[in-house]
Amino acid sequence: MVIVDKSGVHRLKVRCCNCPNAMSPDIQMFRHGFFPASFNRPKTVFTFRVLDDFLMDNLECGTSAMNYYSKLRRMTSSMFPHLVPDRYRELMRVARQWRQLKTMKWHGFGHRSDNPNAGDLALFCLACPQPGIIVSLSGDDSFDETPSWKYTRSFVMDGNFKAEHLHPIKPFDEVWLSDGLGFMVGKDRYKMHLSEAADTVEKSSCNNHQAVNQANAARHKLESTGIGGVACARHGCFVPHSMVDFQKGERQANVHGHQDSCYVRYASNFI
Repeated sequence: MVIVDKSGVHRLKVRCCNCPNAMSPDIQMFRHGFFPASFNRPKTVFTFRVLDDFLMDNLECGTSAMNYYSKLRRMTSSMFPHLVPDRYRELMRVARQWRQLKTMKWHGFGHRSDNPNAGDLALFCLACPQPGIIVSLSGDDSFDETPSWKYTRSFVMDGNFKAEHLHPIKPFDEVWLSDGLGFMVGKDRYKMHLSEAADTVEKSSCNNHQAVNQANAARHKLESTGIGGVACARHGCFVPHSMVDFQKGERQANVHGHQDSCYVRYASNFI
């Protein structure tokens, strides 16, 4: 069996327990701190610590999966790294699953049978008023005597036109592990909104208004031309389940899909 660890890639003989009441081989691997690359007949496993180390390097250093595994191959055999078993694709798949499991554990779904709802795998601004979290729900507070700013949230919307994404080569192989559970909205609900929302071509009176010019430009090779979302105006924290992809720049249909009740609630401080 191929075991991938922080110290390198190793080949060891592993024999699972075959007693009548023994657990399945993949569960036995998990109990001993190994994440199998497959669950029926695992031949490759990754240690929990190598997965944690890769996620940390990817987050803080921007290390790609290919560069990280090339480092492991070089650590295993500095003279002949090409002879070390190639488990780059397995690392990419297992790292996504490991990140998803860690995220669900951090948000309280590690030992619960119910599935998370939209935005449950993301945290909102800890300093903004949130009933039941940092704002008391007791009836002792008199809202008539309390200043309005104490329980008011302010939001801003903005977009990033550099976060471009190409069309996937094999879209049928794309697997969404947390569709709509984090900061991004659900893809099916978002597509339904775009198909029903009316959009008008905006003409800019400025000489070179980038947002309007990109909104009218078509880019057929890109699945998304940017990303936009809603954030807390005071602290800059993004709102869960409020990030969307742009298909033709910053169109009204992408970022202004609010209900009438939203404007009544945020009329005095909506930017």
